[in-house]
Amino acid sequence: MNDPGGRLPESSALSASKEAVGSPQTIDWGRLIQRLQQAHRVVLVTHVRPDCDALGSTLALGTFLERMGKDVVLVGAFDVPPTFQFLDPQKRFRRLGRDVQPEELETADLVVILDTSAWSQLGEAASWVRSTAVPKIVLDHHFRSEDLGAEEFKDPTAEATGRLVYELACRWGVSLDPMSATQLFAAVATDTGWFRFGSTRADTYRLAAALADAGASPDRIYQQLYENDSLGRLRLMGRVLMRAETELNGRLIHSWIERSDFQATGALPSDTEDLINLLMTAAGAEAALMFIELASGGVKVSFRSRSQLDCSQLAGLFGGGGHRQAAGALLADPLPQARLKVLDAVRAAMQ
Repeated sequence: MNDPGGRLPESSALSASKEAVGSPQTIDWGRLIQRLQQAHRVVLVTHVRPDCDALGSTLALGTFLERMGKDVVLVGAFDVPPTFQFLDPQKRFRRLGRDVQPEELETADLVVILDTSAWSQLGEAASWVRSTAVPKIVLDHHFRSEDLGAEEFKDPTAEATGRLVYELACRWGVSLDPMSATQLFAAVATDTGWFRFGSTRADTYRLAAALADAGASPDRIYQQLYENDSLGRLRLMGRVLMRAETELNGRLIHSWIERSDFQATGALPSDTEDLINLLMTAAGAEAALMFIELASGGVKVSFRSRSQLDCSQLAGLFGGGGHRQAAGALLADPLPQARLKVLDAVRAAMQ
């Protein structure tokens, strides 16, 4: 078994001499590489409430850029959740406003925004991204696209932004060490629901195999993500399942988490990750909703579908976005009103 924290000999690592697996065709790779080559100091930014795709793709890209001689800073308006810290053992992410000040980033030549094209998902980093004169590009796989004042490199057909970072490495001639392979495997595996979602295709498995060849250990990654729950998260799961309600003859299932639940159970906000997938295991469920009351105010809503229901379109009604089968949105309303609004829209879409 390969050690995700170690290194393979260069001859064992994936390099550009190997053909890219399932190469997306909608990105101008030559232009993207040109933009990156022209920069010396690069700031990488991703979204708040980061998932494995956001963290893994950003960390791996940071490593690739450093190998190409770049000075790289990884920033975000968040702390890496405990469950995901195995992806960042060197603690490379720096919290904007605490570990690094916005003015320290103004000497950069380029800002790369990964895994989002929405202002609201940048959190407190949005104000700096709006105000800086540093040129910006976006590398993302989501359908929704707001004007972030950046040149976009997007492919909504890609399973994860991690796929795009992998493709970039292949074309740029950068090899993958086991840690980068681990980060990208976690990105792709989680964004496909561990290869269960409709976005999974034959090329997804070929990509997973390539990353495993480069040193990713799927069993260890799975254990870190899904067999490492705190007692607080287990208690939070219980509350979510106890509150679950079904409608439309069981086709729609939904539940919610209140702000007070975190203190009562000892769970962390990051412990809500993937809880909505528990609801989708109910027999007959075609769609699921999870409402999470945020400590900062407002409500995060997650949408899931395994029918013709378009989650991205529904989330877009509330300023959110994502994919056809998985999406999210943030509402400023109190929890009761947010539930009413979203449930009404989903009921109407499923009639």
